[in-house]
Amino acid sequence: QQHVAESGGGSVQAGGSLKLSCAHSGFTEERNCFGWFRQSPGKEREWVAYIRSDDEEKYDRDSGRGRFAVSQDLAKTTVYLQINRLKPEDTGIYYCAVDPGPWICGVESKYYRVWGKGTQVTVSS
Repeated sequence: QQHVAESGGGSVQAGGSLKLSCAHSGFTEERNCFGWFRQSPGKEREWVAYIRSDDEEKYDRDSGRGRFAVSQDLAKTTVYLQINRLKPEDTGIYYCAVDPGPWICGVESKYYRVWGKGTQVTVSS
């Protein structure tokens, strides 16, 4: 059974950092894409970052400039999203999602078939 669960959210002040975790299991494909999305109050859900399970592809909405960093552990059972220099507009529910067995990773949520329940991030000014 495929399972995805996020953790690590919380309340922080602007300028701080958070590291979110996404524990996953049950994905038997050789290559999977793990995406992070967020939904802020009153806004559409938006893509934040993705990483491919073979580490050959990863990208974030800040184009790698350091605000976001996506990674995974050596056992490849947990994907992480580090968020630096947090801003109030980063407030929202952060979701981890899996696109099993794709050729390349995408930024559209419709390609991701298995979703976690999300973890809340609240940034105060």
